Amino acid sequence: MSEPLYVPVLPVRQHARMAYERLRPDIQASVAPLWNLPPSPGTTPAHLKKARWQKELRRVRGVHRRHPGWIDAPFAEAAQASALAEILAECSALNHLLRPVTGPERSEVQQTAALETARRCGCGCGVGVRVRMPGEWDGAVAEAVGALMGRVDREVPVDLLLDLGAVLPGRPDAGKEALRALDALVALAGDWRTVAVLGGAFPQVTDDMMPFGEPHEEPRADWDAWHEIRAARRDRLSRLRYGDYGVQPPAALATEPGNGGPPWGVLRYTTDRSFVLCKVLNGGPDRTAGIRTAARRIRDLPDFRTAVASAGDTWFRDCADGPMTDSEGTGTHTQWLWAGGVQHMTHVVRSLPGT
Repeated sequence: MSEPLYVPVLPVRQHARMAYERLRPDIQASVAPLWNLPPSPGTTPAHLKKARWQKELRRVRGVHRRHPGWIDAPFAEAAQASALAEILAECSALNHLLRPVTGPERSEVQQTAALETARRCGCGCGVGVRVRMPGEWDGAVAEAVGALMGRVDREVPVDLLLDLGAVLPGRPDAGKEALRALDALVALAGDWRTVAVLGGAFPQVTDDMMPFGEPHEEPRADWDAWHEIRAARRDRLSRLRYGDYGVQPPAALATEPGNGGPPWGVLRYTTDRSFVLCKVLNGGPDRTAGIRTAARRIRDLPDFRTAVASAGDTWFRDCADGPMTDSEGTGTHTQWLWAGGVQHMTHVVRSLPGT
């Protein structure tokens, strides 16, 4: 099975799962998501099997019929570690295309569970090693990763997932620091199955960030860092994979489901050089007109890729062309996110070398 070109970091949430399953088959074949369970603060181990994200986890498992991905619980509390490890082990056992994830900072209980799951599932599964690097590279992390690698069964394929977290314009050294990390980590194993760099550049939208309905552009800093890494032309990185956090900021992964949100939403679109955001009202008499106007402004961008480019582009076109007096087709937070996610992932895959 060929390894993916693109690794999006996605939450186990309805909008992300819908975006993945709405990708065209040729695009989906190049995408391997790193799925993340949301936090469950204070939930007892006995109640985790009834957590509200369980239904969506089953649906995520169901959409991975042909292509691989990873499944992680990065917000596990100490008391939850064993129970969550058991839940994810069962998930990987039922679908060997969903690979368990561990990391150097995880507890020994979690590491052991992930490695044992990978061993039981056989060489077709493997394990992802997620190495977080939110700032400068810390050389001591390499020792911890080396110790973890020493516990991996020799028959188990291992994936290196270097997670930079947020890579916004205020972090200009992200590419250089990622290269330092890769030089140290890639040398720990000569046969990494996948080596991917993951970085989030979509900003956190706030109340005062932009006026309603006006397109606002933010630079794709993670995309710039990716090109800086590739330009270094390290021999060991010839098969390096790109990853990002899609059209949400990294902090969105830590949001608990069902906690509501602001009385507005955001339409999101990705161009070669920037993220375009349009804030829209999610209530009141002007809701329909405001959403259709925002969709029209995205559709009229010089960089809009026509309605047939993806299911997300089609949604923008249809929303823009709908009647101002009828709210059908104007969407909700979930629809705005999946439409943005589909167009983003499609554009990323088509922008990467090898496609």
